[in-house]
Amino acid sequence: MKIVAVTACPTGIAHTYMAAEQLEKTAKALGHQIKVETQGAMGIENQLSAKEIAEADAVVFAVDIEVELLERFESKKTLRVGVAEAIKNPKGVLARVTIDTR
Repeated sequence: MKIVAVTACPTGIAHTYMAAEQLEKTAKALGHQIKVETQGAMGIENQLSAKEIAEADAVVFAVDIEVELLERFESKKTLRVGVAEAIKNPKGVLARVTIDTR
């Protein structure tokens, strides 16, 4: 499964990147392809392309703030969770996205 994700927390520092790392590590361990965009104090990093979004089977928003450029995802089914959930239970988040988006 191809997954794209956006992580963002209010301060946009540690938790944003911790969530991204956990999702990436867990998705790869489960055999999924993933690319994670972070939105934080440094702005948008690792920005998802229109092609990556279009080809994605699932979109995960692990965010505690509003997603910038949200309109890019209008045609996609999405799962929204808090940053803490992505950090503490990335396997559960990915299990939900693979079920909820089919």
